[in-house]
Amino acid sequence: MPARNAKSIALTPQWGRWIDELVASGEYQSASEVIRDGLRALRDDREHRQAELAEIRARLQLALAEAEASEFADGSGEAAVRRAFDRARDTAAR
Repeated sequence: MPARNAKSIALTPQWGRWIDELVASGEYQSASEVIRDGLRALRDDREHRQAELAEIRARLQLALAEAEASEFADGSGEAAVRRAFDRARDTAAR
């Protein structure tokens, strides 16, 4: 594939060796493929974190709206915290 947007980058010796190993193993055809795959993984990770933060912000907004409307959770503060942690653990397990 011809380069459409060629860049020159500097790598530490450790990164250079690892890229060379990945290409030599046949997992990738070129150093460019390794870099593109790494950039895709970085992009996906950032998008995932942004989505998680957006969900946290939305939940905080909902909680603030409920608090302003005096719609508080039943039971003690400790029980409410436990329920929140339980919900978070259940959501993470999905």
